[in-house]
Amino acid sequence: MKIALLGYGRMGKTIEKIAIQRGHSVVLKIDDNNTQFDIRQAEIAIDFSDPSAAFNNLINCIENNIPVVCGTTGWLSKYDEIVDFCMTKGGAFIYASNFSIGVNLFFNLNAYLAKMMKNIKGYEVDMEEIHHIHKLDAPSGTAITLAEQIIENSTKNQWKLEEASNNDLMIRVKREGEVPGTHSIQYKSVVDAIEIKHTAFNREGFALGAVIAAEWLVNKKGVFTMKDVLDIH
Repeated sequence: MKIALLGYGRMGKTIEKIAIQRGHSVVLKIDDNNTQFDIRQAEIAIDFSDPSAAFNNLINCIENNIPVVCGTTGWLSKYDEIVDFCMTKGGAFIYASNFSIGVNLFFNLNAYLAKMMKNIKGYEVDMEEIHHIHKLDAPSGTAITLAEQIIENSTKNQWKLEEASNNDLMIRVKREGEVPGTHSIQYKSVVDAIEIKHTAFNREGFALGAVIAAEWLVNKKGVFTMKDVLDIH
């Protein structure tokens, strides 16, 4: 594949390395401030840009019939607009808050556990996410996805950072060193605790998942998720 990398920070550079290892070529490497480029040079685009750039990048790709994989978080207030535009134009689009294969299996595990715990009395749930000090958004997109799964399958009304009432799901956020990403969910009672946890050791798992998603998206039309890519519905 001829790949356009929209966003060429640490994640973009890691994706480039993985893509080349898998036999692909990178024909565009765009930083967040560059808007003067021809996306039609590429066969597919992978966007890990800035939240302020992601929306326009996605519109540009879909308008020019370039399938696009997006891992940028912080722009999701316009997600439905992108979905509608993609369907209208007959484009191809995948968004994930986290492309790691392990994390996407963790998403399924989290939803399944939340369903089991829904009618069990005496347990209180909370979450913690830890990332490197360079991460701009808090909580992480992955943490929000996990929280929304729990809220959907519980009596919680919404998630909140740090202080939360009994009707809210508390997400504790830490920013430490160069931590790639750790997410944990705990159900605690007066007698015991149940905890599930995902720990990333490096960024390569995220990058590999994004490249696998791009490979899968070629020659498809529609809006998809990593559940489609991994066939874990």
